[in-house]
Amino acid sequence: MKTLIILHGWQSSKEKWGKVKELLEKEEGGSKEIEVIAPDLPGFKAETTLERAWDLDDYVVWLEQFVAGREKFFLLGHSFGGRVAIKFAVKHSYRLSGLILVSAAGIKKEPTLIRKLMEKGSMLVRKMKFEETPILKNIWGVFKKFFYQFILGKTDYLMASGFLKKTIKNILKEDLSSILEKIEVPTCLIWGEEDKITPLEDAYLMKKKIKLSQLKIMKKVGHTPHLEEPEGLVKLIKEFLFFQGPRR
Repeated sequence: MKTLIILHGWQSSKEKWGKVKELLEKEEGGSKEIEVIAPDLPGFKAETTLERAWDLDDYVVWLEQFVAGREKFFLLGHSFGGRVAIKFAVKHSYRLSGLILVSAAGIKKEPTLIRKLMEKGSMLVRKMKFEETPILKNIWGVFKKFFYQFILGKTDYLMASGFLKKTIKNILKEDLSSILEKIEVPTCLIWGEEDKITPLEDAYLMKKKIKLSQLKIMKKVGHTPHLEEPEGLVKLIKEFLFFQGPRR
């Protein structure tokens, strides 16, 4: 039996992968061929609240402890979970039978002009102590929410609170593009054609840098294939689990 460990995305949970787990573990020919293990990554539920700000290496250490004593397994990482999976694969390739990156994050881009202006605006707000004035604080809060959600299309930072706010800052500042070439296990990249969070250009870069990699693009799918098209995603995962091999 093949074992697949799934690492979910930021502010997500194992429940979001319930349908994929169900389909993968469905018995074929009277026997179960795949065991799926989908843990909750620390920080996103009341029972896993962080007691300090973490960085990506902390999540890798957590994963090392979680899989301690296990035989070789396949590792799947989605979005933020892809970051953790990439770093783990670089450090522990001998532990893996294969790596699956679904709309994985980790490619840091140069800040756009509008982002630079936003960062300068944030510095100005802090300097002028706007946030100490309730009315100005509320106005700034509404503007910031509009900027992140409708201009950048990102809500991860806004949804983070407590130690997660510092944690996501630590995570986002790390660029993994320089270590992709160190991944030495067969890797399947699965991407939604319409992904706006981790765009398809990231997939092509990873495909270029990861030696034993293949890229599968899901048509009319965005950043969450496991929710948008679980059956199609499961088909691609199974193809890789049972037929993967070195290819370009």
